[in-house]
Amino acid sequence: MMNGIRQTVILKRMGAGLSLALIVLSMVLLAHARTVHANPRHASIAIDAESGEVLHESNADASRYPASLTKMMTLYLLFEALEQRKITLDSRMPVSAHAAQMPPTKINLQIGDTLSVRDAIPALIVRSANDVAAVVAEALGNTEMHFARMMTAKARTLGMHSTTFKNASGLPDHEQKTTARDLITLSIRLMKDFPQYYHYFSTRSFSHQGTVYNSHNRMISNTRGVDGLKTGFIRASGFNVATSAKRGERRVIAVVMGGPTAASRDQYMSQLLERSFSGEKTIQLASNSSPTSKAPVIAKKNSPAAPSAKNVRPLKQSPEPAATIKTARTELRAQPQKVSFTRNKSWEIQIGSYNAHDRAQAHAQAVTRWVPGSVVITEVEVSNRKFYRARLVGLQENQARSACQNLSRQKMECLVVRSHG
Repeated sequence: MMNGIRQTVILKRMGAGLSLALIVLSMVLLAHARTVHANPRHASIAIDAESGEVLHESNADASRYPASLTKMMTLYLLFEALEQRKITLDSRMPVSAHAAQMPPTKINLQIGDTLSVRDAIPALIVRSANDVAAVVAEALGNTEMHFARMMTAKARTLGMHSTTFKNASGLPDHEQKTTARDLITLSIRLMKDFPQYYHYFSTRSFSHQGTVYNSHNRMISNTRGVDGLKTGFIRASGFNVATSAKRGERRVIAVVMGGPTAASRDQYMSQLLERSFSGEKTIQLASNSSPTSKAPVIAKKNSPAAPSAKNVRPLKQSPEPAATIKTARTELRAQPQKVSFTRNKSWEIQIGSYNAHDRAQAHAQAVTRWVPGSVVITEVEVSNRKFYRARLVGLQENQARSACQNLSRQKMECLVVRSHG
């Protein structure tokens, strides 16, 4: 009898302790949510790398300072120069007075030194070296200012229409802005356009002239499945990180910006990845994003329409003569609707023709952020050469002409044509 009473008391105490623990956990989570709500610099987004499905977004289109995530674009242009054989990994780049005088973080390059491309890559990723960023900028663009214009132009080509670069490092500049969504686009393009160089983003340390530098990106060591990309920080931005993680056959790419500390940023990213992989598609902590915003479009790994993206350039905006349709059309919708080729909706906007399917998709996705509608990408063959044509379809004539005017104001080329469907 007494033993039964004691067991009952113990169970009640255990129950009370468990309830208290649950209450404390709830308070911690609520406090975290309130902290994110109160943080004016917070922005985040996560997508499924295979499908492009948005798993979470919060302030994804809000303007933010990229900080050292800027160096991902510096690396993109460096990888592109390697791909185009303008340089090699063994090419040596001179160190100017401008580069040597860059503020930390740096690897203390001296005026008159030279740095190989092979050493520059880990220095940018692991050390986030500002002096190395300037060296690369001057090697590829003659001046850092001109290189920043090259970076911005490349951003537009990739569909990063909310991004402007003013330097190669991410050091403070009030005009250097981006969004979490644009940085997701850049992360994807780095992985897809230069898979042979992606392994550099998982580098944990490197040495230069006898000094060993360890990575700022602790996500690679501390979070299951993480194999890249990059961290960044300036006071104006808070702590940023772009992360790619693979578990099994699934890959999730995420960006978190504006963390008050590196530890809190990493904790938020870890939670975001866990929920994304577990199937919880949204984490509504501070979402001010537009309900019609879209994920970047990614060509599927096994798709036959995912050729090399080397040296891709938009072609002249005119209807293709004698084009042979080779494959079924792929549709991307800015909002759910059925494409209808009727007498009232028999007009299209030709966005462009491209040498690669994934570039056509990327440009089409950028268009749907400005003009609601349904985009069709068609593979065509002209003079034994394959191109991928992107068009906005199923429009009335006045809709097509108005939409093309809107695109022109965004400095996007377009051509209004009558549908042949």
